[in-house]
Parts: sequence; structure tokens; C-alpha cells
Amino acid sequence: MRVLLVFALAQLLSAQILYVGTYTQPQSSAKGIYAYRLDPKTGKLADLGLMAETPNPTFLALHPTGKYLYAVNEVNSFQGKTAGSVTAYAIDRATGKLTQLNQVSTGGPGPCHLIVDATGKTLLVANYAGGSFASFPIMADGKLGEAASFIQDHGSSVDKARQGEPHAHSVNLPKSNKFMLGADLGTDKVMIFKLDAANAKITPSDPPSASVKPGSGPRHMVIAPDQKHVYVVNEMASAVTTFEFDPATAAMKEVDMVSTLPADFKGQSTCAEIEMDPRGRFVYASNRGHNSIAVFAVDSKTGKLTLVQNQSSGGAIPRGFILDPTGNWLVAGNQNSNNFGVFKVDRQTGKLTATGDQFGLGAPVTFVFLK
Repeated sequence: MRVLLVFALAQLLSAQILYVGTYTQPQSSAKGIYAYRLDPKTGKLADLGLMAETPNPTFLALHPTGKYLYAVNEVNSFQGKTAGSVTAYAIDRATGKLTQLNQVSTGGPGPCHLIVDATGKTLLVANYAGGSFASFPIMADGKLGEAASFIQDHGSSVDKARQGEPHAHSVNLPKSNKFMLGADLGTDKVMIFKLDAANAKITPSDPPSASVKPGSGPRHMVIAPDQKHVYVVNEMASAVTTFEFDPATAAMKEVDMVSTLPADFKGQSTCAEIEMDPRGRFVYASNRGHNSIAVFAVDSKTGKLTLVQNQSSGGAIPRGFILDPTGNWLVAGNQNSNNFGVFKVDRQTGKLTATGDQFGLGAPVTFVFLK
């Protein structure tokens, strides 16, 4: 009996808690942040239920200690002002339950992405509707201070319907923790900032930005594990741009741009999320409209991408997805069909195979693993 109990405990401890952020209104039945427990050996998920009720927690970020979780509230009005908010939570690691610590204004409307720096002292946010970036100090107890930096972006690009003004869409950090990269869909630029993590501040860098092809609409990005390349998924162009990256200066030089869609696809589609496997061999991107996850092989010498598969996402309008910490499983959500599913990853080819496990959840947007 004791052996069985020890085995069961070991299985539980090896499992990973998966948090899911959602849209809560008006099209969704979701109420906030949900959690599941993944068995890394089988890829099976157990539903843990609603962890925190909060409006539109569309993107989530974990503190490096694993003690705190942060969520943007993608709204346009907060405390009577034109702004969104970000909420801090304490994590119960045994159950996954979240306890709200505090909530602060992001300074601009429609916050849509966030990240915590490597020291755990700074939280960074992109405000889509406001076209701005902001930084916040993280206190010792996990609570957030008021914004230490607020940078309003400026400019536009060729598609006046979508790009008549700035639309900050994501924030990313190189391993050095000295810079912040911010994708701006409205200006077709990746903005480059210096990061002062000790004081939770960002300032424009030199060079101040890198550009994608006009009308592409940069949305999200990943930085290769070796820090030599940055891959930017372009929402409007349904393509991934490969940049050479200089970790000393954060300068970026375009290398290539490849479509995320099959050559014979004629319909309407836009990209959403991008991920890279832990070994830096494969890149994944979601197609909303074609309703697939594109799989790319990475050339180890040039960093260029080759499309090797378009795997059905198992629903309509796939948004976020994530590779589990082992790299053996991928979980992908479908916003409009209110479901998400699990895929087995072939570690040699990067290709995906649906396991058949599907879960109903209102408008899933993003996924993070508590390691």
C-alpha cells in the first residue's frame, strides 16, 4: 500500500498545472481563469475548474518563483477612465487556486499581452487599443505598483482600416533581460526598449525598432534559445518573419518571410500565436480562418523556416496554444468553437497528431504552465 501511495504522489507531483485565460463577454460562457492538470506521460488533462472570476483575462504570465500569476483584463474602461487593467494573484500550488492580491490600471485601453522579467521585479504590458507599452514594479509580496513607465507609440502603416494608428500587441524579453521587444501591428514595427528591471522602467533603445513588410501586422514573437534569431508572426499577412538578432544591442535584421498557409488555400485567414520548441528546432503558428497550426522546421545554420505541416486545430479560430515543458504535447484553443484539444508532438519532425482529447471552454485565448 505504501508503495502505491508513493507512486501516486510521484505521479501527482510530476503533473503540470495548466492555466487558461478566456474572453468572458459578450460571446462567451467563461467567467475568468480556469485550470487543468496535465499528466506529462500520457498527455491527459484533468479539469480543476474555475480558479478566479475576472473580466476578459485574455493573457496570463507567471512570476519566475511560481508563486504569483498576472492577468491582463482586456477592457477599455477601468475606474472611470479609458484604460484596461492587470490583476495580480497568489497561487496555491497544491490546488491551483488563485487569490487576488491587487489590480492596477494599464494606462491605456485594451491591454492584450504581458510578461514578467527574469528577476521577477518588473511586469510589462502591451495596450492594443491604446497603442502603448507600460511597465510596473512587482513588490516582494507579488502585488503590483502603479506604472513606472508609460510609452505611447506613434505612427501608422499602409492598411488604413487596420493600421491607421498604433496597436501594441505583445511584449518579449531576451535572456539578457536588458531589452524589451514590443510588436506593434499598427505601425508594422517591432519596437526596441532598454529595460531597467531594478527600477521597473523601459526607455527607447538604439536602434529604436525593426520593420516588417508594409501591411504585415506583426502580432507575437519568439526568440530562439540561442538568442540568434527572432521569429515574428504577422497577423494580417499570415506569415512569419525571421530576423537575425544581436543580443548585445537588440538590433534585428530581416532574413526571410514565409507563409503559414498551404499554397492552395484561397480563403480568408489571419495569424494569432507563435511558439518554438525547447530545443529551437521547430516553430509553430496558429491560423484563424484556415483553422490550423502551422509547423515549421528551422534551418540550424540560417534560422530560416520551412513549412512541414498544417494540422487542423480541431475547431474554429484558434488563438493561443502552448507546448508543455517536456515538449511532447501541444495544447491549442479555439475561440469561436469554445473548445481546446491536445496534440502529440513528434520530437524528430515537429509534426502534430491530435490525441482526440477535446475540452469545452468558452472562448479560450491563452495557456500557461505552472512549472
